[in-house]
Amino acid sequence: MRIILLRHGQSLGNVDELAYCRIPDHALPLTETGEEQAVSTGATIKALVGDGPVAAYVSPYRRTRRTFELLDIDAERVVHEPRLREQDWGNLQDPTEQEVLKHQRHAFGHFFFRLPNGESGADVDDRLAAFLDGLEARLLKDDAHPKTVLIVSHGLTIRLLCRRLFDWSIELFESLSNPDTCEHRVLDHDGTGWRLDRPFDQWQDSPDGTTQLPPDTPSRIRFP
Repeated sequence: MRIILLRHGQSLGNVDELAYCRIPDHALPLTETGEEQAVSTGATIKALVGDGPVAAYVSPYRRTRRTFELLDIDAERVVHEPRLREQDWGNLQDPTEQEVLKHQRHAFGHFFFRLPNGESGADVDDRLAAFLDGLEARLLKDDAHPKTVLIVSHGLTIRLLCRRLFDWSIELFESLSNPDTCEHRVLDHDGTGWRLDRPFDQWQDSPDGTTQLPPDTPSRIRFP
């Protein structure tokens, strides 16, 4: 079994933070650079998918759906999955308030800090747990479901999905950086556990001393 994780291409919100003040997060488009990234990444993702069937689970946000479209992947199943959406910061954002919230979130901890009218990282973690339970059931019990899965989502969402699969500590999660736009990770399962093809960039050592699993070490979270 294989899961390919892909962050969307560069979006307007990545280059203009004030865009969140006038455009709903879910409606932010890709930039021209983001569209080019998605097109050029298509060949890489096709090679990772191979010749077999693939199921695609895509965040319903505009930037993720457009990224998937530009990959030009011939997926057997395409599901626009709301549980893969970005962390909710709460409707249109006020620039002054958001700057204050970012400082509070950094001091409090990205995982537990709940944004007013939005979500905490823990909230996102909870919905991803439900998504992974359903995906596990389909991979193991539905013979018609492809064993290769492409997930097109968002930076924090992708990190938290890996946190769930590898049972990373909260401290380690908060020490990792998001993948770059249109950057991918590959998870392979050999019957004993999941393996991550390469670690995430880390901006500091985890305060609890834990580390990411090396590529040749299986996760402790196993599908039977």
